Amino acid sequence: MKKADRVRWWTYLILALATLACVFPLYWMFVVATTDTATATQLPPEIVPGGNFFHLAGLVFSTVPFVRSIINSLVVAGTIGVGQAVLCSLAGFAFAKLRFPGRNVLFLVVVLTMTVPTQLAVIPQYMIISQLGWVDTLQALIVPGLASAFGIFWMRQHLATTLSDEILQAARIDGATSWQIFWRIAFPLVRPAAFVLGLLGFVFAWNDFLWPFIVLKSPEMYTAQIAIKALQNSRSIDLGLAMSGSFLATLPLLVLFVFVGRRMVVGIMDGAFKG
Repeated sequence: MKKADRVRWWTYLILALATLACVFPLYWMFVVATTDTATATQLPPEIVPGGNFFHLAGLVFSTVPFVRSIINSLVVAGTIGVGQAVLCSLAGFAFAKLRFPGRNVLFLVVVLTMTVPTQLAVIPQYMIISQLGWVDTLQALIVPGLASAFGIFWMRQHLATTLSDEILQAARIDGATSWQIFWRIAFPLVRPAAFVLGLLGFVFAWNDFLWPFIVLKSPEMYTAQIAIKALQNSRSIDLGLAMSGSFLATLPLLVLFVFVGRRMVVGIMDGAFKG
């Protein structure tokens, strides 16, 4: 190995510090989840976990229907993740390879919607959901999240650089329809990118608080984030209880990334080196 190709010691130091900065908030959340509010707010702060985690976790499950909330979050986030992977790929294929009037203008409109804050859409979105009778239902969370402007843009760029026009023309000559070309040729080519998009959609839906807080009313319909909010009363916050709920709600994401983290990196790098 050439001297210029060797990784310097300070590179490892910077990576170690960056890793510590990313992991420490999670560790601190667990520390607080094992203590009480007084210990969490003392100076200097306590950095050693206490012994109250299982007691506080039991309080979490007895205070709110937390298991049901986790299941609701899995249903919502899982459906949104799969929906974005498929629907955004389908829309991206149309914008990248199909020719129809107004294609460029419509794609520009889709891209411009990414500049609009999501909070501005809350009122009209709630009015639509109310007219459909979906208030306090999971479909009120699922349907608006099945597609996103970012996802359409992401998949359009991948398909534009991955699927060549020659393959498209050959499939047309063989009599393939647009749907067959998408499902049998285009989608398998961009499956890693679609997987990353679905995972990002899953994480975003899992962590979403504002929209579920507006449309969900019944405790049995709560998602994990709303259940954590229900652990707090209007006058005081039990930090230990709240952090216990937060840590329990984070565990499914940690397990998910343990199993799919490598595949996510491969999907991101696959898109980074296309072209």
